[in-house]
Amino acid sequence: MAKNNAKMVEQITSMDVDFAQWYTDVVKKAELVDYSGVKGCMIIRPYGYAIWENIQKDLDARFKALGHENVYMPMFIPESLLQKEKDHVEGFAPECAIVTMGGGTKLSERLIVRPTSETLFCEHYRNVIQSYRDLPKLYNQWCNVVRWEKTTRPFLRTSEFLWQEGHTMHETEEEAREETLQMLKVYEDFYAESLAIPAYTGRKTEKEKFAGAKETYTIEPMMHNGVALQGGTSHYFGTGFAEAFDIMYTARDNTQKYPHQTSWGVSTRMIGAIIMTHGDDNGLILPPAIAPIQLAIIPVAQHKEGVLEKANEIKNELAKKFRVKLDDSDNSTGWKFSQYEMKGVPLRLELGPRDIENNSCVLVSRVTREKTFVSLDNIVEEVEKALQKVHEEMYQRALENRTNRTYEARSLEEFLDVAANKSGYIKAMWCGETACEEQIKDSTGGVKSRCIPFTEDHLSDTCVCCGKPAKHMVIWGRQY
Repeated sequence: MAKNNAKMVEQITSMDVDFAQWYTDVVKKAELVDYSGVKGCMIIRPYGYAIWENIQKDLDARFKALGHENVYMPMFIPESLLQKEKDHVEGFAPECAIVTMGGGTKLSERLIVRPTSETLFCEHYRNVIQSYRDLPKLYNQWCNVVRWEKTTRPFLRTSEFLWQEGHTMHETEEEAREETLQMLKVYEDFYAESLAIPAYTGRKTEKEKFAGAKETYTIEPMMHNGVALQGGTSHYFGTGFAEAFDIMYTARDNTQKYPHQTSWGVSTRMIGAIIMTHGDDNGLILPPAIAPIQLAIIPVAQHKEGVLEKANEIKNELAKKFRVKLDDSDNSTGWKFSQYEMKGVPLRLELGPRDIENNSCVLVSRVTREKTFVSLDNIVEEVEKALQKVHEEMYQRALENRTNRTYEARSLEEFLDVAANKSGYIKAMWCGETACEEQIKDSTGGVKSRCIPFTEDHLSDTCVCCGKPAKHMVIWGRQY
C-alpha cells in the first residue's frame, strides 16, 4: 500500500510544463475535490471542505465584529421577481438554471435557481423596512449558488459553488458607500492576514461592473503564473433595486425615501487562489491560518521504545492551541514526509530516539524546507513562532512574484509586446472609453481591465490605446 501511495504523491505535473494540468493534479491528489455525475459540479471532499470551514469561520467573525447578521434565503427565485431589475436579469440570463417541473407537474411560473440573491433580499426588505429606525440592515448569507458555466474547473469556475453574499440597506448614500469600501477592506485584510496573498484593490470599469450596480470594487490577486483571479467584489447599488422593488421608509424628516443598498461576496474560488498563488511542484502550500492541519508530527523509528509515547505527549500539549495530526501509521517515514508536503501542511515536527535523548525535536517549514532544532521545553512558543514565519515567507514570495510580473506600458506597441511575450499585470493609462477596453481585449486575445487602483501612477498624459487624454491608470491582465 505504501508503494502505491508513494507513486501517487510523485505524479504531479510540473507547473512549468503545464500549469493547468498541475492544478488539476494537485486538487485531485491532495484530495480536495472529486468530480460528480453532473458536469461542472464538484464534490468537495473533507480536506477541501475543512479549508472552506476555516475560511468561513475567520470571515464570519470579521463580519459579525462589524455588526452583520447571518440569514438564509430560499434557493429558488420566481422568474417574475428576477425580472423586476432589468440590468440585473440581463446580466445573469445566460447563466441561469431554470426549474419548469415540480412533483411531475408543470409549474405555473418558472423558478430560477439563485445565481445571486439581490432580488430575494429586496423582496424581504420591502416587508421589514418601514422606518429609519429599521436601518441599517446588515445581513449576510452563507449558501450555494448556480451559474451554468460552459467551461469549468474545480474551485475556479463551477456550475454550483459555495459563497457568502452580504446585502445591506442604509439611510444615506454616504453610509452605503462607506459600507462598500469597508467590506472591500475586510477582504483585503483577510487575504493578507489569513491567506498570505497580496492583492490590488480598486474600482471596476463601467464595462466590467456588476449587473445593476452603480459602482463595483474588486480585489485582484495574482496567481503564480501571472494570471489574475477576481478574488471578491463589493458593490454600491444606490437606490436602483429599492426603486424597482418599491422599498421605502419614513425618514427622520417624516418624508418617504428609498434606502441605499450594497452587496459584497467571496466564494470557494478563494481555495483556487490559495492553490495557484502558493503551491509548488510538490503540491499544496497552505497558509497556517486556514490549514486543516497546521502541524504534522512524524515519529522517526516509531517502533523504538518511548517514541510514540513522547510523540503523543507533545501532540496533546500542542493540540490545545494548534490543529495537529500525529501520523503513527505503518507507512514509511519518507512517504509521510511527501504526503504532508503534498497536502500543504505548513509545519512538520520530526521526533526520533536521539531527539528525545536531547529533549529536542526538528521543525521543518513547508515553504523553505528549512530544518530548525528546538527544545521541547518551550515547544508551544517555538511552533507559534515557526508558523508565523511560514506565513510571512508565503506572503513575501507572493508579493515578490507580483512585483516581478507587473509591467508598465506607455504605448500600444509596448502594451501589445508585453501582452504577447510576458505573463502578468500591465499598468497603462486609459481614456475611460469602453471602445478602447474592447480593442485591447480583442488585439491581445483576452487581456482585460482588472481594476482602477485607489492609488494611480501617472505614467503619461494619453490613453495607451487611442492617444486621447487619459483619465485613469488601469491594471490590466488575463484572468481565470
